[in-house]
Amino acid sequence: MNTNLFKFWTFLLVASLLTAGSVHAQSHKKMDSILKAANNEIYANPDHVIKIGKQIIKDAGQNVDYKIKGFKLISDAYSSKRDYAKSVEYLLKASELIDLSNNQLLKIKMVNKTGIQYHQLKVYDKAIQYLDQAEQLIAEYPHKDSIHMELGKNYVVRGFIYKEKLSCAIAINYIDRGIAELMKVKDKAESASKISIAVYNKGNCYLLMKNNKLALENFQQSAQIAKEVNAKSLEAFALKGSAKVYTLDAKNNEAIMALNKALELSSEVNDLILNQEIYKGLAENYLALNQWDQFRIYQSKFVEIQKQIKDTERISVSESLGVKESEQKVKKEEIAKKFYYLILFLT
Repeated sequence: MNTNLFKFWTFLLVASLLTAGSVHAQSHKKMDSILKAANNEIYANPDHVIKIGKQIIKDAGQNVDYKIKGFKLISDAYSSKRDYAKSVEYLLKASELIDLSNNQLLKIKMVNKTGIQYHQLKVYDKAIQYLDQAEQLIAEYPHKDSIHMELGKNYVVRGFIYKEKLSCAIAINYIDRGIAELMKVKDKAESASKISIAVYNKGNCYLLMKNNKLALENFQQSAQIAKEVNAKSLEAFALKGSAKVYTLDAKNNEAIMALNKALELSSEVNDLILNQEIYKGLAENYLALNQWDQFRIYQSKFVEIQKQIKDTERISVSESLGVKESEQKVKKEEIAKKFYYLILFLT
């Protein structure tokens, strides 16, 4: 072959590879940007986030990492809606792919997410097991600036578990450690919703410890953080917490004002658990003020939504047991190889 011709074809080949690589990198950069924006929307507009996650999965093609990220995004969005059956469904889809990924940080996120999911299902021993595994992986990860978010979530969720299993004093210690890690995250918009949740739960701890002053301070701080990032469901929860303190202090009108604001915010996110608590609080405070008509309205709404929640939980348990039956068919040695694989319920 003519030397000049050889050089020409070599040049074209290299140029085409470079162009393909550039397009590939731009595509990944675009998806990373979309994922980042969607993660910041999880508590403000979870339904929209679910649509984005499905599009990410579709656009990922053969890229396993982006498929996992898409499934995890959808799982997180369903968690924010408290639809844990759907959240588990998509977490399982992500878990099935994780062995095909070489992304160690993504594996850390998946193990952490599994621990968080078990906490949400109130299977605390399994939650701690996965949180321990995630913490070990975090300790071994060389790029320490990249793991503040995951370590922060790990500590905070431990705090939530210790609140239920041990004491609020121990819980607050872990929640504070988690907040300290979350504060180190460079993208403040990304960490704000997690900090709001952590501070809200500190408020609940102080409420259990009968320190109403510190409880109210934490609920108000949580609401402010949530408001700054438009996390409407989190702001509504924090307002509900403040209302609880007002109710205990016999400041019923202040409680009603906070609950009505929370109800306005919650109407946009359709969280049954949140609405149940708001209706219950409004009924209690109107009863204390002897406003019987308002009491009957909100007591009726409370009873109605309580029935909806029980019906939803019945369906979720049925679906979860179906997952359990199918998983029990998997060989034990295969499960042992996949330490991050989610087993929904253990006998």
